[in-house]
Amino acid sequence: MGFDFLLMQRVKNGDGEAGEQFVKKYYPAIYQYCFLHIHDCHCAEDMAQETFTRFFESLHTYRDYGKAKNYLYCIAGNIIKNFYKKKKEVLLDEIPEMADNGMEGIELRMDVEQALESLPDELREAAILFFFQELKQREIAELLDIKLSLVKYRISRAKKLLSERLEVKGR
Repeated sequence: MGFDFLLMQRVKNGDGEAGEQFVKKYYPAIYQYCFLHIHDCHCAEDMAQETFTRFFESLHTYRDYGKAKNYLYCIAGNIIKNFYKKKKEVLLDEIPEMADNGMEGIELRMDVEQALESLPDELREAAILFFFQELKQREIAELLDIKLSLVKYRISRAKKLLSERLEVKGR
């Protein structure tokens, strides 16, 4: 039995400390996933919180068939899709403070975000999950419900396109 399985059992039994442990373990990854799609730190925080709220609300029906992390990504992905259905635009209003890196760091972050946004949706999703969320290709295949070979193709294609687009910017 894995750590998540035992943690989920404790949460299901009403152990609040186990719930906090679970959130602390996965919140940074879910927040980053949301932020990479939305580019707004406040909105990403709201989405991450909504992800955990929905997860805990559905806990009574959750079966430990897969990893809890994958289930969280599915919930977050649905929240993001719903957001875009409502907004139909990408929010680039706020960029996180990068005091240590100054303007160069902010420019690099903007270049990377613009390069990501220029990718087709299916390539962008694979790139975010692989390069930024550091999921394994097999996990991405399960999460997106596609074949492993397609994940490998999408990651390879995204890497090539991102390299080209960042090279043009001089990065």
